[in-house]
Amino acid sequence: MFVGPVFSREAVTTPRRPRHYAVRAVYVVALLILMCTAWLVVAGTQIIRNVGDMARFGSILFEILAPLQLALMAFLAALVAASAVSQEKDRRTLILMLMTRMTNSELVLGKLLASLLNIFAMLAAALPLFMLIPLFGGVSFEQVARVFGVTLTTALAAGSLGSMLALWREKTFQTLAMTALALVIWVGVWEGVHLIAAGRELAGIHVDTWVATFSPLRAIFAASRPDLAAGVGSSLLGNGDLLFMIVSLAGTAILNAIAIVRVRAWNPSREVRPGQAEQAERDTIWGVEHDLARGTAQDASPDQAEVARAAHVDARVHTASTKSRRVWDNPVLWREVCTWAYGRKVLIIRFGYLLLFAMAAAGLYFTVGQGSMAAGNTAGVVPLAAKPLAPFFLVSLVLVNALAVTSITGERDGQALDLLLVTDLSPKEFVFGKLGGVFWVTKEMVVLPMLLCVYLWWTGGITAENLIYLLIALAVMYIFVSMLGIHCGMNYANSRAAIGVSLGVVFFLFLGVVTCILIMISFSGSFQTQLWPFLAFILGGGVGLYVSLGYRNPSPAILAASLLLPIFTFYSITSFLLYQPLAVCLVTAGTYGFTTAAMMIPAIHEFDIAMGRTKTPGEE
Repeated sequence: MFVGPVFSREAVTTPRRPRHYAVRAVYVVALLILMCTAWLVVAGTQIIRNVGDMARFGSILFEILAPLQLALMAFLAALVAASAVSQEKDRRTLILMLMTRMTNSELVLGKLLASLLNIFAMLAAALPLFMLIPLFGGVSFEQVARVFGVTLTTALAAGSLGSMLALWREKTFQTLAMTALALVIWVGVWEGVHLIAAGRELAGIHVDTWVATFSPLRAIFAASRPDLAAGVGSSLLGNGDLLFMIVSLAGTAILNAIAIVRVRAWNPSREVRPGQAEQAERDTIWGVEHDLARGTAQDASPDQAEVARAAHVDARVHTASTKSRRVWDNPVLWREVCTWAYGRKVLIIRFGYLLLFAMAAAGLYFTVGQGSMAAGNTAGVVPLAAKPLAPFFLVSLVLVNALAVTSITGERDGQALDLLLVTDLSPKEFVFGKLGGVFWVTKEMVVLPMLLCVYLWWTGGITAENLIYLLIALAVMYIFVSMLGIHCGMNYANSRAAIGVSLGVVFFLFLGVVTCILIMISFSGSFQTQLWPFLAFILGGGVGLYVSLGYRNPSPAILAASLLLPIFTFYSITSFLLYQPLAVCLVTAGTYGFTTAAMMIPAIHEFDIAMGRTKTPGEE
């Protein structure tokens, strides 16, 4: 095929895996349950009088599911494309692929499309379900086609971004962090433009159209609106969603073109430490340059051979003229803190995060400056400050979680974990050393969000009591996501599976919270009557959590945490919408704190089983 043997092999082998069918089946069932939950909420809280009420339900449901699918597909596309290439690099198999007769385009495009096969299958499986929504009314089939067009092109662009960054960067954490930051900055910049220049025109075109041309979020909103979907013969310049498809396809082509041109320049890595080349030359057997064609090494003079033998590593005499570094009692923590364990390019990630922090701070300042954030005043049900802060908090949690899981998978793929397991390191030293290193490297991602919360209190946006609740909940969530990464890294031998499960749990918890809030706000009614329709969704989430967290290392505590976490998260959402901040803080801290302990205690006391030192009882 035109994309080479990598994609051909994946296209043949993927349908043979049960996971290929399980993933799309679970996705479609989840969407169906969500639709049924929304309908039960409406039927239990409102009276359907006429066709107009049905059309209103269909349009609101479509406006909820379309952004939900976009966020899910963009996240999965970027994650699987980046992790697929990073795993090849960590296992040193990418170098073997570069030594074959495959061209650069076959390697880059084949790996990209092979990693996105499941994404395409999920979209194709969800299309018939979305086609049912126009039967309610208020939504046309053209809207569904445009929404899927925006989603597909966004997934291609996000996957191309993750693939290019993975081919460029050497460390998996650098790839994941830069991909997440790039995606959020991509959306955040255009959200800022929309906030500042709303209602204006540029070159005779409305600013909203310009923003929809470059922002996937605004493009999906434009595609899901009935007024913009109507009018097939309208001008192309007036359809921001169609312009976005063109722009995203052009961006996909540019990203892949850069990766195709530079893939053999980036790989294998040419980063050489100062003096490493000279040291390597001195460490050769002869100490002189080899010329295989002329055999000059064999014809070297006796003086040259004597100099070479004197320079050999076995003939050197090392002196203690320089002071050696003192290793701490916990060598794992010392390595994480005092060395470049995650590469020197982690400074680029910090710079990108500081840029995102500046954007979030500017958005918060602009929101506060409008005079609508007086103490106790929330515009609607959700505070205005949540718009710039919630995405920033999510990125911070994702980065902390990504570093935690890659701190384990990187050791395993680099064959360093086996060496650590044969030492006298105790489980506490390993687990707490990794946790301490994660918080040290990501200290900006922990401190800066809390500083924004303090600024919000200082400007009168929240009370001092709510500030304390917010800081406690954030601290608990940071500990939870870091321990979640360690837990997944220890229990999943495959790096892609560990990274996918760890980041997927964080993302799906956040997405589930947002979806529940949107359904409750859109189909408002009595919270007591909304509990029963959500039980199926909550039960499914609990089963999914247990399969992800406790299937490979089951325990009663993880089972209880998996089943209780969705229920108490739903209770926290209802308490938040009912303006009960103390209940939200106590339930969040207690539930996620218990889940953290349920993962930490087995990680320490069953460390040998989780890491493969000893076999579980009953194994031969």
